[in-house]
Amino acid sequence: MLSLRPNCECCDRDLPATSLEARICTFECTFCADCVDNRLGGVCPNCAGELVRRPVRPAAALLRHPASTERVVGRHATCAA
Repeated sequence: MLSLRPNCECCDRDLPATSLEARICTFECTFCADCVDNRLGGVCPNCAGELVRRPVRPAAALLRHPASTERVVGRHATCAA
């Protein structure tokens, strides 16, 4: 099950579980659409994998399986701005 991380690893923008702006790779690295489009070129700086829109967990399932509260912020050269 996806952990639904709460923020962009690049700019630390909040990405709630219901956000349509969240992007992930196969390792669940999480970034906002703005950073993916304008800084990362659609490629995860951690694994070089494709970044795609994160699915939204239905509200009922979110109650039983809440999103992660652990914030992850990477130290990527492309994010230093």
